[in-house]
Amino acid sequence: MENTVLYVVVPCYNEEEVLPETTKRLAQKLEALVQIGKISEKSRVLYVDDGSKDKTWRMIADYHTNGKFISGLKLSRNRGHQNALFAGLMTAKEYCDCAVSIDADLQDDINIIDGFLENFEKGCDIVYGVRSSRETDTFFKRKTAESFYKLMRYMGAETVFNHADCRLMSKRALDALADFREINLFLRGMVPLLGFKFATVEYARDKRFAGESKYPFKKMLGLAIDGITSFSTKPLKFITYLGVLICVMSVISFVYVLVSYFFGRVVGGWASLMVSLWFLDGVLLIAIGILGAYVGKIYTEVKARPRYIIDLFLND
Repeated sequence: MENTVLYVVVPCYNEEEVLPETTKRLAQKLEALVQIGKISEKSRVLYVDDGSKDKTWRMIADYHTNGKFISGLKLSRNRGHQNALFAGLMTAKEYCDCAVSIDADLQDDINIIDGFLENFEKGCDIVYGVRSSRETDTFFKRKTAESFYKLMRYMGAETVFNHADCRLMSKRALDALADFREINLFLRGMVPLLGFKFATVEYARDKRFAGESKYPFKKMLGLAIDGITSFSTKPLKFITYLGVLICVMSVISFVYVLVSYFFGRVVGGWASLMVSLWFLDGVLLIAIGILGAYVGKIYTEVKARPRYIIDLFLND
């Protein structure tokens, strides 16, 4: 497999603190794989600068000029992690036999690439990196992450438990992924839809060695909402079921009031009236919000604007 061209796609947003160490580790990994005949010398680390505001792109350009194995893709503006990753994969597929996606902080163990390549050699088009445990996460993050995967499965989205975006994809899988035209990307749900032969490789996730996480709770919550609304219509069905339930409760309440009237037990209840009104108002607002999320997605899809625009591409 020494002729296998591997591209390691690394989305970057304000990663100047981690890039020196990340570049050193990834370059050493590719050099080692070339030396043992696992990959071709044409293999590259493809950094994707997602509109960074610090020195990230200048550093990438310098590594490309003065280093080895480093390529750079600069997007015209910030488009978010999923779009940046997709841009890197779609660019890499024109040059590689397979591509590995990994985050710039290298919390995902880069030695997993060896396991990826072994499964690729066995004929797998997709190899998922799956966390063996979440001991390095806080209790809150661990529970919310596990709940997210379970919720996605309940909603009907086909995702891999404890898998983020660390994976290998063959050129054939990348070509198939390019046929997915939606603007709202959720790659964790899209890749399993390809249906090609796959495998999983477990790894232990390390703590971030420098810089700050680019995925705080707010962004994680946004990603979860995007995933659910992109791959499931169950929230819409839930609104319908909730509406039916409220109608049934209203009928029961009407019967109760009618019986009370005939038995002379009619006493005005301000508290119960206000609780009912607040409850119904809350349900209506939630329903409108869910419907709005779906309508908003339809709006952006219909416009069919480009997911990203490439400003510069540095490659040998």
